[in-house]
Amino acid sequence: MFDYAMEHICSYSATLQSPFEGIGETPLGLRVNAYVSGGEVSGPRLRGRVLPVGGDWLTIRRDGMGMLDVRATMETHDGALIDVQYQGLMDLGADGYARMLAGDPPVRAAIRAVPRLVCAHPDYLWLNRLQCLNIGEVDFATATVAYDMYALR
Repeated sequence: MFDYAMEHICSYSATLQSPFEGIGETPLGLRVNAYVSGGEVSGPRLRGRVLPVGGDWLTIRRDGMGMLDVRATMETHDGALIDVQYQGLMDLGADGYARMLAGDPPVRAAIRAVPRLVCAHPDYLWLNRLQCLNIGEVDFATATVAYDMYALR
């Protein structure tokens, strides 16, 4: 077994523009786009905000699992810009596909994702060397997402 550790980098939340953009049923699954309107970042290694750009290009499979494709930009408290990209899974429940298709999503859904961060600012070059893990959830009632981000060491 290999040794590893997880270090809490930050917690962050973002508000999503509502209503979401429904592309509809495709050969790949139900496509829904959710665009970021802003958010907050706080934690031991990163502080700042989520800028009002980017979003999640979500594909919902017939088994109720959502496949995330997220791109966002964070700005640290001292002005550094961080490109954030991640894929992951959102568990909408066994009936999640039908509920989303009917416009009746569950109130909340758990999310697990694997973000990569890219930054050019000299104080944050260490971010380029990380593989992270997000543990979070979406609240469909308030159109918000919240995550705890950990670096896998």
